[in-house]
Amino acid sequence: MSGKKEKIKLKVIMRYPIDRLFGSSATNYSMNNFQYLQNKSFTFWLLILISMLAFSPVVGKQVAYAQSDDDSEPKVQELSGIVDPSSIAVYRLLNLEEGQDLYVRMENATGNLDPFIMLFPEGTQPEDIFEKFTTRVDQVIAEGGDPLETLPAIYDEISPVWNDDFGTSLAAAFEFTIPADGTYLLAATSAPFTDSFGSFKLLVGLNEPRVLEGVARPTGDNLAVLDPTVSRGSVNIQEVSGVISTEEPRQTYTLIPISAGETIYVYVEATSGDLRPGLVLESFNGKPLRGANLTGERSSTSTQIKIDQNLKNLKVQVGNNTDRGELTTGSYRLLIGANAPEVLTGKAEPEGNPIIHEPLEVRVGSKLIQITNIDQLNEKFNAVSELRMEWEDPLLAFNPEDCQCEFKTFTGASFVKFADENEILVPQFSIFNQQGNRWIQNQNAAVMPDGRAIYQEHYTTDLQAPLFDFTKFPFDKQTLYIQVESLPNEDFFTYTDPEELSEIGDLLGEEEWYIVDSWTEITSEDGHSNHWLYFTVRRHLSFYIFRIMVPLALVIIVTWFTFFLRDFGRRVEVSSATLLTFVAFNFTVADNLPRIGYLTFMDALLIGAFVASVIVVIYNVILKRLETDGRGELAHRIDKPMIWFYPILFILGAITAVVLFLV
Repeated sequence: MSGKKEKIKLKVIMRYPIDRLFGSSATNYSMNNFQYLQNKSFTFWLLILISMLAFSPVVGKQVAYAQSDDDSEPKVQELSGIVDPSSIAVYRLLNLEEGQDLYVRMENATGNLDPFIMLFPEGTQPEDIFEKFTTRVDQVIAEGGDPLETLPAIYDEISPVWNDDFGTSLAAAFEFTIPADGTYLLAATSAPFTDSFGSFKLLVGLNEPRVLEGVARPTGDNLAVLDPTVSRGSVNIQEVSGVISTEEPRQTYTLIPISAGETIYVYVEATSGDLRPGLVLESFNGKPLRGANLTGERSSTSTQIKIDQNLKNLKVQVGNNTDRGELTTGSYRLLIGANAPEVLTGKAEPEGNPIIHEPLEVRVGSKLIQITNIDQLNEKFNAVSELRMEWEDPLLAFNPEDCQCEFKTFTGASFVKFADENEILVPQFSIFNQQGNRWIQNQNAAVMPDGRAIYQEHYTTDLQAPLFDFTKFPFDKQTLYIQVESLPNEDFFTYTDPEELSEIGDLLGEEEWYIVDSWTEITSEDGHSNHWLYFTVRRHLSFYIFRIMVPLALVIIVTWFTFFLRDFGRRVEVSSATLLTFVAFNFTVADNLPRIGYLTFMDALLIGAFVASVIVVIYNVILKRLETDGRGELAHRIDKPMIWFYPILFILGAITAVVLFLV
């Protein structure tokens, strides 16, 4: 094919994170100066092009083949790599000729990567690109315009051809007719102003339009070469400190999954004591891969390793044995970096994301919807509740084009099955104080393209309530709780407690009890995170006041009225009947409580009234006997002060019970 073709210009589609599933508003933005754009990914890698510094090569690989000599034949090369908002891959397209049709396509392979590609002539001056870009953006801002809307035009001024979205696809692709012989620079990264990341597949072809659709097959030609002087992989540097002692002669750190093509750099130095630290890099099965200062000759050492294939659970071990078996102790400083050779100098500053495996933070919340029953006898309660978990795991990230969706949804046990099939650990849990089965009405999970996940479960179950204390019954206050325990330990997941995720429902449906307080707590038990939703309940007292206490008081008053009778026989009959009433009350209360080993406030009242009534029966029998023996006058003299002593006795007994049990 010959002649120049009009280059394809496609409008950049800006995306803002909108959580449509669980409710939020679109992100608002304001742009008062160029500092806003300087914080974004496009400007970041544009500055890299300008600096022309020698950074570490981008993570990736090139498929190299022998060069074809026939220029009329289609030529296609396939390349791959990994990029994120802080990294860029720049390839040199060598010895292109005027009139050749260049086809380029970059598409997502893993993660939620939204590809972006841009072409530059080799002679392009980076300073001119930066000046033109900043001048145009400042001009738009000064005129009160929206620089985001103007970006496509700015890109056109900077580059002969670029692309963000090809047609309706998130893949980036363009066709370009080479205007002059020479070498060109192809920049590949994630789309500006998106937090997308992941691995990519890059097709570069000459005279092969099928590249645009991603269906062209590599021909064995070597058209593009990665330029390490302007490419930059995702650089992550982390600094930690530790102590080597005779009790702990070594410390081991597990790294996050490492992708093929990445280089890991490690540096360690002693900061106190006589420590002469050694380094060992081990694979997941403990096989040593690299070692440094194993004889303990130096107080600092370093090592590095290039990863040829995707690798999980690479371990870095810091030890202290010398070749003579001596133990050296002290504290140390450890630097670990990915694609950061400056780590070997020991002077690198932490940047990027952690490279040492750290537990994922899981936001946990419980919502108490309904209390269907509080079983005091068995010290448990039945509840309808809802559990919600939120976390972010890059391993869950996906290309939204795969499902033509903004998020993936899972119902039932399908989410756990999906995680198992993809070897992704998710925050599984147990309701620790659950008794019997947990009846799950529904369970749903939603996963966003960037790896954010939300899990929600609606369930009914019996929950143990071991904190019951009936001492103040029926004025008691009981604390119930729902305890969610993480099954994976805190090396993998730790719980946090956002206030907005936990709550108590408005219609609990429990008539005997009402909630007076609630709170949440995060604890660590045996290396596992636990989330607690506590709630304090009190009894509605109407039943106990009007069904027990008021009748009890009336019975006592009726018994007191019998003291105004001069017929001691009738008083014996009434007092005896009162005893039966107290026995009935005692059985009524006992049926509501377990067979506890201590007295309650209600027990004290009933027992006190019962004992007093027994004494009254005995007292009246004695008076009746005196009257029968002809000493009636003596009996009436004894009985006269008892008319007022009887109520005082009950009042003092009630006050004593209140002081002993309630106060």
